[in-house]
Amino acid sequence: MTAVSKTNSKALQLIQQCAHRLRANTPADYDPILAAIGDARVVMIGEASHGTHEFYVHRAEITKRLIQEKGFTIIACEADWPPAYRVNRWVKEMSSSSKLQDANDALKDFTRFPVWMWRNTVVLDFINWLRTHNESKRENKSKVGFFGIDLYSLQSSREEVLKYLEKVDPEMAKQARKSYGCFERYSDEQEYGYCAATKLSCGCEKEAIEILKKMLERHAKIVADNRSSETEIEESFYATENAKIVREAEKYYRHMFEGGEITWNIRDTHMVDCLQDLLKYCGPEAKAVVWAHNSHVGDARETDSRRAREVNIGQLVRERFGLGKTFNIGFTTYTGTVTAADSWDMDPDFKHVRPSLPESVEYLLHDALTRDSTLMNDGQYLLLFRSNNPSVQISKDLHTELH
Repeated sequence: MTAVSKTNSKALQLIQQCAHRLRANTPADYDPILAAIGDARVVMIGEASHGTHEFYVHRAEITKRLIQEKGFTIIACEADWPPAYRVNRWVKEMSSSSKLQDANDALKDFTRFPVWMWRNTVVLDFINWLRTHNESKRENKSKVGFFGIDLYSLQSSREEVLKYLEKVDPEMAKQARKSYGCFERYSDEQEYGYCAATKLSCGCEKEAIEILKKMLERHAKIVADNRSSETEIEESFYATENAKIVREAEKYYRHMFEGGEITWNIRDTHMVDCLQDLLKYCGPEAKAVVWAHNSHVGDARETDSRRAREVNIGQLVRERFGLGKTFNIGFTTYTGTVTAADSWDMDPDFKHVRPSLPESVEYLLHDALTRDSTLMNDGQYLLLFRSNNPSVQISKDLHTELH
């Protein structure tokens, strides 16, 4: 959305007319969203920050209703694949999770900055709820899974591939360890990216592609073999996705020092590819909720990102699934609080969000709230700009005024 004037009286009036109340602990207030979602197969829920309690609570509550009322079975997060899969095993009570003691233990592998993005009380409560929900489901495909679709886990994904192969195919494990040994020359991903980008080394692209091809071939054989158990297919799927991450992360870090849009596009394209893999794996009836930042789940074509030649999850999902099979939800605020750090890898702090700039959409939305006693009392509200359900009325004038 572009900047708007804080004196736009028509927009203020339209906002007040179209606003739906959003009260605390009132699940029925999400009814307009659920109705507008219609038969969407992918619902993307974004937040303006990775550390604001209210955003996380609304996201969790909307997701619960999507699970209970519309049959969503995939939660795909802007998170790393290996630690999220640990949570997935726990909420589904897989045999491989038998040693996990509780939800805190399930979240333990989320150690990459910012840790609070996933290891927080709202996510903790949500995965406890999810495990309880899944206990009533007899078939594994009916259980809701929790997945990470990001690509930062180069090293841990590499280790997961090796761990899997050592268990099921020791000979292939030797080959993979030799190929993946290429990465061991570097202390971390940043050093690898710098050396590869500056031609101080040849990089490990060939090795990552080689192992991915072999993993894909192996997985295809397992899926095609009628003797393969559900557990064997699941473990192979998990390991193969890790091999894909090694390949995509290698590409991401190799281009990291070049600047421009390329690394952003590599990352968001990978996240949508992973989402599609999950939907394919879980079956034609599967539906997914995506949890990510607003910058990922909004449509890049409607922002300045288009001029920067950047794509994102929101754009790619709409292009691949069709507008009517998708739905975007975003959270924003005029001011408030956020858990954040002063710089990367520093300890988190409790910070206040500065009030929005006078020419911003957030300022206008806040201005409308302060002029309506009911909305002001609630402190928050929701607006609908699009609907997949023809029975849900949408104000075209509101969209025009705020676009």
